[in-house]
Amino acid sequence: MTQETHTPAPRHDLRARALAFRALHRAGTPLVLPNAWDLASARVVEEAGAAAVATTSAGLAWALGAPDGDQVDRDRALDAVARIAAAVEVPVTADIEAGYAADPKGVGETIRLVLAAGAVGVNIEDAAYDGSGPLRPVAEQAERIRAARESADAEGVPLFVNARVDTYLRAVGEPGERLSATLERAAAFVAAGADGVFVPGVVEPDTVRALADGIDAPLNVMVGPGAPTVAELAALGVARISLGSGIAQAVHALVRRAAREALTEGTYDALAGGADYGELNALFGRA
Repeated sequence: MTQETHTPAPRHDLRARALAFRALHRAGTPLVLPNAWDLASARVVEEAGAAAVATTSAGLAWALGAPDGDQVDRDRALDAVARIAAAVEVPVTADIEAGYAADPKGVGETIRLVLAAGAVGVNIEDAAYDGSGPLRPVAEQAERIRAARESADAEGVPLFVNARVDTYLRAVGEPGERLSATLERAAAFVAAGADGVFVPGVVEPDTVRALADGIDAPLNVMVGPGAPTVAELAALGVARISLGSGIAQAVHALVRRAAREALTEGTYDALAGGADYGELNALFGRA
């Protein structure tokens, strides 16, 4: 079995991709990101018309045989990112969880490796997985964001740093206090160098509008069944819409349904509507 290598994009090309990706974040005309987790899903997402490809940390971790939540090895995760970036023509942004590092210096090193992998954006979350609490302290997370910004700047690439705030996703504090806590965190992270703010776990229109109005940076939300449409979120001022791990979950649910149906009922109806073999083969056969 031969070892596949991934040639990093030239620095000038990375800079051009980063600027193109940055320009896609416009309140009212949001960037829609159907998140991918491997080369195959990235190619399919690109072929569907996506202006950029975003990875999902959960889908990527599952594909590598690890749980989500800062449990995947950094080198393996970034190798997957490199494969994706090398396989598509559009900009790639990587979900790097909490930065795959224990301290700001380590986050800065992760950013250097992300750029070497060919990605021009990152998500960095403020969730804590070390048992110290649901979220990292604001000042500590701001230092990690600052380290990411400084590392990218040192490489000469305007990496889009998307600061994820998990107050809603992890149900932190009293419900009536979450908006103000989110805005406080967002302001600190933007001041530290974040280019955008990602607030998963909230799609309620009044709250989304308050976040879009109160954050001095493009707002990213995560959607799924029952969430407002892209047009409705655009009208609320959202600049970026992510499907998160939703597509990966749907794909794995189909695998389970099809397997159970064949093994228990002896039928194959779950396979109806699958992608055409020839179309997929042609997609992956391109140079």
